[in-house]
Amino acid sequence: MRRSYCACLGKAGFGLTNSILAYLSADLVCGLHQLVLCFLSNQSMKAIILLGTLKKEGLSNTETLSEFLAEHLRKQDVECSIIKLAEHHILPGTYSDMGEGDDWPDILRQLLHADIIIMATPIWWNNQSSEIQRVIERLDELHDEIMKGQQSRLEGKVGGIVITGDSDGAQHVIANLSNFYNAIGLALPPYATLSVLWEKQAKGKKPTREELMEKYEKDYASTATTMVKQMLRYTASK
Repeated sequence: MRRSYCACLGKAGFGLTNSILAYLSADLVCGLHQLVLCFLSNQSMKAIILLGTLKKEGLSNTETLSEFLAEHLRKQDVECSIIKLAEHHILPGTYSDMGEGDDWPDILRQLLHADIIIMATPIWWNNQSSEIQRVIERLDELHDEIMKGQQSRLEGKVGGIVITGDSDGAQHVIANLSNFYNAIGLALPPYATLSVLWEKQAKGKKPTREELMEKYEKDYASTATTMVKQMLRYTASK
């Protein structure tokens, strides 16, 4: 994450304290600042997409749209991983570790090391999928820590939202997830959502991956590009 340049110098191994910096000339400090900014600009950002499709196999609209966005992230030199939640054994509960056989602790560790966290969900009954809802429930312990006066472990990270559906419900889901992001300290920049509502994404329809990608590229490439730029802009400002 982006910190003050003094903190960054320490992380970069310069070992300079504030007291030493106080004796350095303004020109030298400025030069060191620019050096650190250059160093940081070459460090790859990490993004994780939490894929909330209910499909363990077969073509998924939400997975395809997530892959579409991941390519736009990689074009901006962002390292992007997609975690397909349905493939993991995430136990029900409201704590970070629910015991033996729980895959959530490892997923949480990955989130804590990411710069950007994106939740991707289809719309079911005007809400996010049960897989994404379980993520919200499993992050509840982080919210408990905030309620006790502790700093959020997600503070400084930037969020995004990806939604697929066939007619409506996107605004309601965005409102739900935005409210949750706000509660756990995850910043959602303006224009950091990518929602595709298309009749060919309806339950029972069987578009090909090529048809989906053609639709996304034709009608949503600009939206995806803006979303990525906004998330990077707000991450860099942290």
